[in-house]
Amino acid sequence: MESIETLNDRLTEFYGADSVTGRPIFRIVWANDQTEKRMVESSEKGVQFLFPEAQIVKKYPYLKDLYVLERLVIVPDFQRAELLDLKVSYEPVWAYCNADRNPVPPVWWATKFVVDTLYAALGKKSMAKYVEDEKNTTKEGREQRIQEIQAELFGNETETTDALAYKEGIVVPDSYKKEDK
Repeated sequence: MESIETLNDRLTEFYGADSVTGRPIFRIVWANDQTEKRMVESSEKGVQFLFPEAQIVKKYPYLKDLYVLERLVIVPDFQRAELLDLKVSYEPVWAYCNADRNPVPPVWWATKFVVDTLYAALGKKSMAKYVEDEKNTTKEGREQRIQEIQAELFGNETETTDALAYKEGIVVPDSYKKEDK
């Protein structure tokens, strides 16, 4: 398994960094370590405040012991008051877990697939590279692909080309008839 630092370096290399802040567009983080400062109306124990107050709270209290893929996004105007006028924020894209919410380690191919899928949904890139070609999915397609490969590899093999390749000179085919002049 690749380290989280290596995966984060790859994410920056493939998908870039914000031109204003220099922060990577995507990153992988440990959910338990993530906090944010926001306006809250009640304490963690449920006590209601008379006035909202700024507190540092767990960012992902619902994701425990998981890695999370985050994307740097612009905070919409209607949420800026809650996030204390923060202009950009990392928001979750994917939690590395299976269907039973058991943690799975982050791997590059899955991370890249998630980001590419996100970009395709946003209309920024195509998912064409992940679509199976008909030549790989049907029997006829596979047979056509095999024929194309054979033609590419062995397409010009004749007695003449074989003789030239083996430096035997030109071989006159049996079907050749000399015409009288």
